[in-house]
Amino acid sequence: MTDEYGFVFNKNLCIQCNGCEGACAVYRDVPTGHFRRVKTVWQGRFPDVSRAARMLSCCHCLEPACIPVCPVTAIAKQPGGIVTVDADICIGCEACSDACPVDAPRFNAAGKMEKCDMCLGRVDFGADRPPCVATCPTGALSWKKMTVEEKRSGEAAFR
Repeated sequence: MTDEYGFVFNKNLCIQCNGCEGACAVYRDVPTGHFRRVKTVWQGRFPDVSRAARMLSCCHCLEPACIPVCPVTAIAKQPGGIVTVDADICIGCEACSDACPVDAPRFNAAGKMEKCDMCLGRVDFGADRPPCVATCPTGALSWKKMTVEEKRSGEAAFR
């Protein structure tokens, strides 16, 4: 298996500024939180309560659960590991949403699935970073080409 692009999220570095959400929304002209969402997770019991961030967005999984459940093969994994959806083929059945462990698929006004595609075709991967990553002030969200082992570890850290 070849190296793949992937996101890595470090909840310990996230200050929950939601800059990644805003950058994605502006760059992609979608509502804030559409493709990338930061959620607050409360942990513990009073008086020992703490909060942590959880990132909800497409992980571009090594073995995406959304691909085999799509009845019309609208979802595919591109070279480099980026998972994409062909809106012209999508029938809006939402099977992908049911299968996704991070609730990444979103459905537009036409009922077609759309999701993070790492800004494929919009960002020069050799020179730039996706806007969500470029905006993160603490480096909590990073993006790189990684080995299968690194990506598997990144997927685990993402959840």
